[in-house]
Amino acid sequence: MEKDIKTGSIEMTAAILISGTIGWFVLMSGQPVIDVVLWRCLFGALTLLAVCGLLGHFRAGILTWRLSMLAMLGGIAIVVNWLLLFAAYSRASISIATIVYNTQPFMLLAFGALFFRERITALKLFWLLVAFAGMIAIVQARPSGASTGEEYLVGIAMALGAAFFYALAALVAKKLKGTPPHLIALIQVLTGLALLLPFAGARGLPTEAYQWALLIAMGAVHTGLMYILLYSAIQKLPTHVTGALSFIYPIAALAVDRLAFGHLLQPAQLAGSIAILTAVAGMTFGWTLPHHLRRQTG
Repeated sequence: MEKDIKTGSIEMTAAILISGTIGWFVLMSGQPVIDVVLWRCLFGALTLLAVCGLLGHFRAGILTWRLSMLAMLGGIAIVVNWLLLFAAYSRASISIATIVYNTQPFMLLAFGALFFRERITALKLFWLLVAFAGMIAIVQARPSGASTGEEYLVGIAMALGAAFFYALAALVAKKLKGTPPHLIALIQVLTGLALLLPFAGARGLPTEAYQWALLIAMGAVHTGLMYILLYSAIQKLPTHVTGALSFIYPIAALAVDRLAFGHLLQPAQLAGSIAILTAVAGMTFGWTLPHHLRRQTG
């Protein structure tokens, strides 16, 4: 058991570090967002086809038509999520887009209340308000770099939209419990490929070798390898360890943004980011408040 936790922790950390660098790959590719997502789906599909074949996931009876349709629905949500998040990077910066994107747990909280009649406790409402205050601080901050105030706000809205569609995909994934996760991922990227083919390629194919290298990496590494490591880790780790390690993602993205592009958060952006991450951590780990604060929120 201890060995599984150690191996799973290494796999999870590697998967999250890979995921945290994708913003750099997106921006450095110099390609339109829709093309980036198309190539990610194509090279990701080729990688996952090989993986699923090796694991024997193409046996008859693994997928029903209902499960296939659900996986495709999740694929639509995932692809829209990628389109919005990648578009947010150039408008609000990798750092801010990633922090705002990490409001996903609160989207899931809202979905749970709406569709599954899950109760929102006073404590969860408190953490939601903390995250909302952080969001207000980020929205009101002056954007750094070349982006205009309007572009900055559009970027934040796109990151929020990406979080919404990720939460939607997570809801669909709950209905696919027991289905091989690599097969689900393959169906999702194939769905994305079918959706985007009619719209991509307006600017033609990439002309530089480094662009192809970046696009192949986003499919083979950031999609194929990352899914393999992530799902392998989730099977080995307790939920609280998975939740704790997931906080490496925004830290990695902030480090990449700082080192690669020199972006440094403004004071209000930093305060808002800390508030959002604290609120997400509080809700993820069920942090309780001091007694006098509990009386005020209850």
